[in-house]
Amino acid sequence: MKSVTVGWFEIPVSNMDRAIEFYQKVFDCKLDKQDMGDFQMAWFPWDESKGGAGGSLVFHKDFYHTSKLAGTLIYFSSEDCDMELNRVKEAGGEVQIPKRMIAPDIGYMGVFLDSEGNRIAVHSSK
Repeated sequence: MKSVTVGWFEIPVSNMDRAIEFYQKVFDCKLDKQDMGDFQMAWFPWDESKGGAGGSLVFHKDFYHTSKLAGTLIYFSSEDCDMELNRVKEAGGEVQIPKRMIAPDIGYMGVFLDSEGNRIAVHSSK
């Protein structure tokens, strides 16, 4: 069977500096911002040797738009998704689904709205 994997993701933002501050607080990491012509991007730290997909925040005034209710839902991996969910409100977001078990063999998840109005999820095994 052919395997289809995620190779890259982009999260649309309407205010890059606010979004960078939000994600740096929630995930306790540093994002690297780049201006790319009429696009602005801020890359999440990613170690290719650890697997998973890399990605970025992206701003373009005409091309990308946020959505609170529709569209693709990105799940970030976590050691314990409560860590990130507990930092969401202080960072300027809103928890929509608190940590809950999906199934014992799958783990836990939670969903939040980021500072830009995007739905984002976190997943952990504990």
